[in-house]
Amino acid sequence: MTDPGDPCALCGRLRNLTFHHLIPRTCHSNKWFKKNFERVDMQSRGIDLCRHCHTFLHQQFSEKQLGRTFNTLEVLLADERVQRFVQWVRRKR
Repeated sequence: MTDPGDPCALCGRLRNLTFHHLIPRTCHSNKWFKKNFERVDMQSRGIDLCRHCHTFLHQQFSEKQLGRTFNTLEVLLADERVQRFVQWVRRKR
């Protein structure tokens, strides 16, 4: 966890953050991921998220969806479901 003074990469709220692997660790040994990503990229590619945003992503998308489709912050932020959630969670305290 990081300092609560840092903003969440999705909602921007100042919270304790956790590291979200944009390519989930459960996918790192999968043949498709090994072929398309360098090992170090899979291990280091990630963003710091508050617990609400992190939980939402893992409830909304499968591990393979996260790794294959939603593996950049830009793609996550462009998704309508994520945008709706971010708007909602920003209103929370």
